Amino acid sequence: MSKPSLLLYIHGFNSSPLSMKANIMKAFCEQHRPDIKVVVPQLPCFPQQAALCLLDIVEQHKQDYNIGLVGSSLGGYMSTWLNAKFGFRAVVVNPAVKPYELLIDYLGEQTNPYTHESYTLESHHIDELKALDVQSIASPQSFWLLQQTEDEVLDYRQAVEKFADGKQTVEQGGDHSFIGFERYPEQIIDFLGL
Repeated sequence: MSKPSLLLYIHGFNSSPLSMKANIMKAFCEQHRPDIKVVVPQLPCFPQQAALCLLDIVEQHKQDYNIGLVGSSLGGYMSTWLNAKFGFRAVVVNPAVKPYELLIDYLGEQTNPYTHESYTLESHHIDELKALDVQSIASPQSFWLLQQTEDEVLDYRQAVEKFADGKQTVEQGGDHSFIGFERYPEQIIDFLGL
C-alpha cells in the first residue's frame, strides 16, 4: 500500500505560516485533497536552527509519508538543501539562490513582520547559510521552478540558471510574492506526486 502524502511548505526570510502562498496551498488541500497532510512550520530566524527544525520534521515523517516540498524565497534554498539530503521533489517559488550574498545587507536588528519577533542577524549566520549551499543539483528533474521576472528582491536569472535542467515556468512581470500563485496548487500537487 502506498504511503499517505505530506506537503511541507517552507516559508522565506522574515515570513511565517501566515504567508499568502502557504495559505493558498493549505486551502487548496483542505478543499480538494484532504488526504494530504500539510505542514507549514514557523521556522527559527537563524539558518542553522531553521535547518535543524526542518530535519526534525523530516525525521518524524519520512518513514510514514511520501513527502513533497514547496519552498518560497529562502524556503526555496532550504528545499534545495533537503532535496540534496533526501531526494524529495520540490517546487521552488522565486527561490533565493545565493542568500548569503543577499542577507549581508540585512545584518543587525530585524523584526519579523508576521510574528513581531525581534532578533539580531550576525555575520556567523551568513556562514550558516553558506554551509547549506548545494553547489550542483544532482537530480534537476525533481525540481519545478516558478519564477517571475520582476522579483524586486532577487535576481531571477540566478534561479533560471541554477534550475536550468529542471522544469521551469518563468513569467514576465510579477513580483517577489509571485502574483497569481493561486493558479498553481493543483499542478504543484501533481508535480510533487502527492
